Amino acid sequence: MRDMIDSGHAAMLQEIHIQDYAVIESLHLEFGPGLNILSGETGSGKSILVDALGLALGGRASSDIVRTGRDRSTVAVIFREEGRGGRRSPWADWLEEYGLAEREEPEIILRREIQATGKSRLLVNDQPVTVSAVRSLAPRLVEIHGQSEHVALLARDAQLELLDQFAGTEAELEKVAELFARRRDLEREMESLSQNEQERLRSIDLLSFQAQELERARLEPGEDARLEDEKRVLVNLERIRAAASAAFAHLYEDEGSACSRMGSVSRALEELSRYDPRAEPYLEPLSAARATLDDLAFFLRDYMGKLEANPRRLEELEDRLALVDRLKRKYGKTIEEILAYGEHTRQQLASLEHADERRAEIALELEKAGREYQKAARALSEQRREAARRLQKLVRNELAQLGMEKARFEIHFEPLSVAQGPDKSAGGARGMDEVEFRISPNPGEELRPLEKIASGGELSRLMLALKTLVGTARAGGGKRHAGASMTFVFDEVDAGIGGRIAESVGLRLKRLSRDAQVFCVTHLAQIACFADRHYFVEKSEHSGRTATSVKYLAGDAERAAELARMLSGRQITDAVMKHAATMLKQAATSAS
Repeated sequence: MRDMIDSGHAAMLQEIHIQDYAVIESLHLEFGPGLNILSGETGSGKSILVDALGLALGGRASSDIVRTGRDRSTVAVIFREEGRGGRRSPWADWLEEYGLAEREEPEIILRREIQATGKSRLLVNDQPVTVSAVRSLAPRLVEIHGQSEHVALLARDAQLELLDQFAGTEAELEKVAELFARRRDLEREMESLSQNEQERLRSIDLLSFQAQELERARLEPGEDARLEDEKRVLVNLERIRAAASAAFAHLYEDEGSACSRMGSVSRALEELSRYDPRAEPYLEPLSAARATLDDLAFFLRDYMGKLEANPRRLEELEDRLALVDRLKRKYGKTIEEILAYGEHTRQQLASLEHADERRAEIALELEKAGREYQKAARALSEQRREAARRLQKLVRNELAQLGMEKARFEIHFEPLSVAQGPDKSAGGARGMDEVEFRISPNPGEELRPLEKIASGGELSRLMLALKTLVGTARAGGGKRHAGASMTFVFDEVDAGIGGRIAESVGLRLKRLSRDAQVFCVTHLAQIACFADRHYFVEKSEHSGRTATSVKYLAGDAERAAELARMLSGRQITDAVMKHAATMLKQAATSAS
């Protein structure tokens, strides 16, 4: 088995830790590159492992999954990137976006806890995050494909996304999206400027009044707090004067005032220090305390001299605060918000007053933006069409190997039907194309959309063919999307197939695993024989409790025994064992 995926710098699922999850009491598994196979009896819990992985990646949580008698379930998964060579990890941008620290090791740890009460929390590198955040991270790490995911292939948007993944159009898509957003913003501004003249004049009158009102007010940041402080002093003048007077008297004027007593203490302490030096350290702080009391007394004396009743000033303060309060009700909760509103108002007014000039400018900008968008969208469309021609041929070859020799497959293009802007130029944020996958499984049948013709088994095989081709293109020979996942999980991909077709499925999974880490839950020995790492899932009962365990099959003997069980059930004969051993040898030869 290879020590490393051929790409040399793959991010892959390295470990999974599960505690008290459904029938799993405690489980720790380590995985490797290549094709990882999970097999076992029906109902042993193979798909539970896939569900647990999905839970750690932001899947829907329910308290029902908590093992009976336990207070919580925990799932932790570790993805590790091998051979980074100074490159940024696939999750680096995501960590920066959500303000999370990257670990020194080239790995990321996701931990999900579900309490029996229904509460749930998610941690990434031991830091709490939201479920929606982790869901946006998941595609960078892993793609999980089960029977429910096959249905998603029926949607046109999903088909277009799959084609873009195969074509490697990430940079082109980003450029088209940016140009579309620019064109849309200009169209909205033009529409705003092109409102009827009466409405424009009414808006100018309203905005002019608001701008003048705010200009006359001459508000200053923090002014309301300063005014409230000054008003509080004037309203409570008598109380303030009485308090200041009492404090001054106690400090300075009264017989036995604090200042005079401090003077007496100071003189006595100086006398004491002449005889006993242990008193000297207290002389300086005592002197500082006397100076502080003197300063306070002088402040109170000057303060009382300035306290004067000023009804006129109080009236001015109340009028000013009433004005500020009225403006707050109209334009913002704080003076800062009012000032920001005033700036926005002046900008709107300038735009309306110079609408004709701005309309001419926007018309030129819009024409240029439209040309640039159309050019980029046409280039993207050409790239898609060229990729579609290649993908059609490859899918037909794949389907032939999967027992659908007579099937035809085509990708049909249509112009995007949503028109944008006054010039009715077609196109959207993802370009000007709509695509539809069409298939004819049998000779004599016309090509039809997938939802109108494909059975469940046919859809499963088409999904496998597409995912194998797209995954190989992304991970290996094609242009890989930045941050694209390098781990694929296929759950029950072998439904409804067997024999030679099953062997072909195994070969395709093996081929995909040369450039990416692949997990497959299977019941078929024809698929399992291609494993790089094989895990046997078993359910057992101890002390009245059911528990699922997983064993790594380390050698050919253990692997052959499991293949024999998959082939014949519990009655394993020598002939079946020999056949299983032969399958392992043939798989190794055919996959090399």
